[in-house]
Amino acid sequence: MFDVVIRGGTIVDGTGRPRFQGDLAIQDGKIAGIGKINGSARETVDAAGLAVAPGFIDVHTHYDAQFSWDPYATCSVWHGITTVVMGNCGFGIAPCRPEHQDVIMRTLERVEGMSIKAMRKGIRWGFETFPQFLDLMERLRPGVNLAVLLGHSAMRLYVMGEESMEREASEGEVGSMLKIVREGMAAGAIGIGSTTTPAHNGADGRPVASRLASWPEFQAITRAMGETGKGVFEITIGPRPTLDELAALQKACKRPVVWAAFFDRPDRPELTGQWLAETDAFARQGIEVRPQVACRPLMMDFTLRNPYPFEGIPAWKRLLTAQPGQYEQVYADREFRAALKDDLAHQRTAAFRGDWERVKVLKTVKAEHRAWEGRSLPDLAKARGKDVIDTFFDLGLEDGLEIEFVAGLMNTDVPRVTKLITNPNTVITLSDAGAHLSLLCDAGYTSSLLSTWVRERGAFTLEDAVRRLSADPADLYRIPLRGRLQPGHWADVAVFDPATIAAGEPEKAYDLPAGEMRFVSKCTGMHRVLVNGKTVLKDGELVEAEAAERTGRVLREFGC
Repeated sequence: MFDVVIRGGTIVDGTGRPRFQGDLAIQDGKIAGIGKINGSARETVDAAGLAVAPGFIDVHTHYDAQFSWDPYATCSVWHGITTVVMGNCGFGIAPCRPEHQDVIMRTLERVEGMSIKAMRKGIRWGFETFPQFLDLMERLRPGVNLAVLLGHSAMRLYVMGEESMEREASEGEVGSMLKIVREGMAAGAIGIGSTTTPAHNGADGRPVASRLASWPEFQAITRAMGETGKGVFEITIGPRPTLDELAALQKACKRPVVWAAFFDRPDRPELTGQWLAETDAFARQGIEVRPQVACRPLMMDFTLRNPYPFEGIPAWKRLLTAQPGQYEQVYADREFRAALKDDLAHQRTAAFRGDWERVKVLKTVKAEHRAWEGRSLPDLAKARGKDVIDTFFDLGLEDGLEIEFVAGLMNTDVPRVTKLITNPNTVITLSDAGAHLSLLCDAGYTSSLLSTWVRERGAFTLEDAVRRLSADPADLYRIPLRGRLQPGHWADVAVFDPATIAAGEPEKAYDLPAGEMRFVSKCTGMHRVLVNGKTVLKDGELVEAEAAERTGRVLREFGC
């Protein structure tokens, strides 16, 4: 008598091997058999005409705050994701002293677009150290599996206070961080997350703490991680470090180094081929330095009240320190506009690099401006006989700062993106799930890969796409007994229809604490999702359970 038998499905086991027809038996949360299963079961799932695959693993999420109120990690679980890695870019919420809680939340509000009202109402602060945070997550009983990166910025804030966002650390302060690294790795961290990108500004517009770290500090914390014999170092990079510097770091700590975010850039298309060539060269030398890539265009909805795509531009620093009531004055200022034009002309770093053709008006505030909706900024500028940047700000000032724009920022060239995601040495992820909730929702990237790149464009076989979403991240992040459908492995399973699987367009939901809004993306074609043998999604609907009945796990044991 098995707990569950999934019968008559097309088994796509995550290894890349050819699919085959068969059954899948589950007992005590693990896979007990594959093929022809003759035994009976307490629950039988009819999977005829459906693919039966390992649950997908998303290694770039920001659910650190959201897990306090959402144990199922929506929207990810809707798209077959059964394991998430959070703490990316160093933006964890642990360790955290009580006096730093507000700084942490204001940093997440600024850099990750999270609602401060939702966080203040929803975060459970029953911890101070990183091990205590993992213990709290276990007590909250997740509905999916989660692994946590130790956040570099959180660690610096814990040791240095708010000076962590102003200066390098002293030798003694670095020593204190190393103790936290060793403590965190012993408690079950999957690695360390960090960032150096200039676009990452936190509370009060100050650089997030890891941006102030010296290179010797990076070397020290990764070496301390490596000395434990496990762990992954994840970093979102700016101009520094270079890929060669990351390779040197990897060789010194002897642990995988994963960097973000490798998007195809319309302003520098040559970088895609250049960085792929460097990545392939590292792989040939046995150097584990792999980039995180996305299979979707980077699209953002934004307003002039919340203009995240522009925040890495030097001229935009005036907005980072301005009060909301001063925004109109800054946007109208000719000197500010001239400085922005100069920055964009010289392609100074930011998510947005001046490709105005891909910026459109999505929604206006005033009814008399509805004719603007759906039109590009150059089109509107031409109609007005004005410069595109002046038009951009004029529209906002005329209609109100809540006018909504949508921008196609990167990953818009299909041939180059195809090379990016089909390269065997890249890691397909970058959902940013849990973050930028008022701007985008890419939590459904797994469904997009299976629909757009398998079914529509034929860039992957179904077998290889499933492998890239399951076994590949499990192997890189050393997550044992997950990512494959094999006897003895945990029964994380996604059952879906390859002919209809797809991610829905982002839509607004007001389901955050305090009734705050977020964008969500629903899924079609996902029939069932199981986490450690228990159904958590059935026919597209979440199957919620009381805490004691939830079977997700806080993952703490990782391979070498």
